[in-house]
Amino acid sequence: MILRMDHFTIVTDQLEETQQFYVNLLGLEVGPRPPFPRPGLWLYAKGHPVLHVIAINNMPNPRRGVLDHMAFFAQGLTETLNKLDRHAIRYRIIRAPGDVRTWQVFFKDPNDVDVELDFAPAEQAPADWKTRSKA
Repeated sequence: MILRMDHFTIVTDQLEETQQFYVNLLGLEVGPRPPFPRPGLWLYAKGHPVLHVIAINNMPNPRRGVLDHMAFFAQGLTETLNKLDRHAIRYRIIRAPGDVRTWQVFFKDPNDVDVELDFAPAEQAPADWKTRSKA
């Protein structure tokens, strides 16, 4: 099912400092980002967005850590949803905003870690995908 790691996401109240660290120190490049409602940026390595940064006003106290979730690029959207249903795993499905329209499925692992599976925009979702989300 999983084809490769897609990206990591950092939540920060220090957007400019975070950008400078990853761009100037580690060599990532700022690239295109869908028009999500929260500010942030996507950082690219060799043309692929590997680090998503989401800006927030205040970090939670106590901090839950800087790693927000892990994401994988996958294939077989309907089969994956059926498998999650069979295992009684609650999930949420969205269609990414903007031009690309990637399918995204979010759920938690057994350790309460957020996992995202991204599917190509051309994959066909089940007709009931809007009501099928359970998280």
